[in-house]
Amino acid sequence: MSTPVLEIEGVSKRFGSTLANDNISLSLAKGEIVALLGENGAGKTTLMSILFGHYVPDTGQVLVDGEALPPGQPRAAIRAGIGMVHQHFALAPNLTVLENVMTGTQSLRSLVLKRAEARVRLVAISKRFGLKVDPDARLGDLSVGEQQRVEILKALYNDARILVLDEPTAVLTQIEAEHLFSTLKGMARQGLSLIFISHKLDEVMATADRVVVLRGGRHVAERRAAETSKAELAELMVGRTVERPVRDAATPGEVVLEAAALTVRSGGVDRLKRIDFRLRSGEVLGIIGVSGNGQATLAQLLSGTLSKTSGDLHLFGQPVDMLTVSGVVSAGIGRIPEDRNKEGAIGEMAIWENAVLERLPAFSRYGLVDRKAAMDFAKRIIELFDVRGGSPGSRTRLLSGGNMQKLILGRNLIERPRILIAAQPARGLDEGAVAAVHERILNARREGTAVLLISEDLDEVMALADRIQAIVGGRLSPPIAAEEASARRLGLMMAGEWPGSEARQEEMVHAV
Repeated sequence: MSTPVLEIEGVSKRFGSTLANDNISLSLAKGEIVALLGENGAGKTTLMSILFGHYVPDTGQVLVDGEALPPGQPRAAIRAGIGMVHQHFALAPNLTVLENVMTGTQSLRSLVLKRAEARVRLVAISKRFGLKVDPDARLGDLSVGEQQRVEILKALYNDARILVLDEPTAVLTQIEAEHLFSTLKGMARQGLSLIFISHKLDEVMATADRVVVLRGGRHVAERRAAETSKAELAELMVGRTVERPVRDAATPGEVVLEAAALTVRSGGVDRLKRIDFRLRSGEVLGIIGVSGNGQATLAQLLSGTLSKTSGDLHLFGQPVDMLTVSGVVSAGIGRIPEDRNKEGAIGEMAIWENAVLERLPAFSRYGLVDRKAAMDFAKRIIELFDVRGGSPGSRTRLLSGGNMQKLILGRNLIERPRILIAAQPARGLDEGAVAAVHERILNARREGTAVLLISEDLDEVMALADRIQAIVGGRLSPPIAAEEASARRLGLMMAGEWPGSEARQEEMVHAV
């Protein structure tokens, strides 16, 4: 592991007044796994984008096997054996899974002639890594988690010698993530070299040989994984000691949102099947489940972008036939969508525009937007929620994923909502940002906000929720109190194990 297969030398990159990378150097040996850590906005994704040719560095260079890569040329990076798994999907929603995997690696002629061969190979890789997807499914019809699996499969399909993974397990279950990293470690033993960006310190400690820490765009520390700790790494990332907030006892108030036998049919399929739940003010109700089991449909329904097919829905004690986006906003319901890029913000708009997008009437007079008031509102969000990487006038797309998430959280929580629909609120955030987001959610709960937390992260749900329900195949389990929850019990519930469920109950219980 002494000969570098990859070297990044003195790379700097500036976006306007923001210095994203400041003279960064690092190396990667054959068969080595390096974890790249840092706060949101520390420059990790920018550095990897330079490596893959998406950005041209202002200074510095990238070398593979001692040969300099031409800057700004992704095809050159691919030819050199570099594969990239993107945090924000670089896939075509109108194409099938198989077409996405083949696109960019096959000629148009080969897309037709070699389709059967590619299918066999894709299915084999899918089974090998436990990343189940339908090769013929249209990508736009897949859940966020399933789309992430396609990103990983596309990189693995190309036989890269150097694999760069940007938050590869952000939407995978713990078992899927463990299986993936177990396989990647085996491939590393056979000579594959890997760099992966992660905010999950457990997987970093369990997987990486070496850890490189960025802070403020600079390389600030490097540790052998076997010679450090999660506490040290967290402190190196943010420059201070980090502690997760603790949920205190709650006294829930009145029921503000209630569903009975609620069903949503879409595309000829029941996405939600006669679900029941009750949400009270001053509590967090956690919905836990593996991606693709209906949680996205539930969030869309309650956000006003999808209509129910049958069943009853009551909002603040009144029956509701159909929720609309404008009705949801005017009713004081905050929404944190699971896909911040497609549903949460418009990248080409300025930060101030995204800050007021859902509440334009409050910032308008005679049909004209009060720009000063909107800019001041955006400044308050930036300051109170520590949104880094831009000013109110900056393009939102220049923010890191975590800072974009903090912008969305801020515009929803800066004026306390009566209800907060939070779907995957801490996905892709660093340890410090996770602690801050969780603290904001718990503070809103203390002030009387009713929070519906939809998450695939067991630790997150167990830390924040007062009551927990599992969603499996569009069905909801009965709720259990947080005090009754354990990783094992919730794992069984996520597999469809609860009294009266229609899953393979006795068979699975005996198997466990």
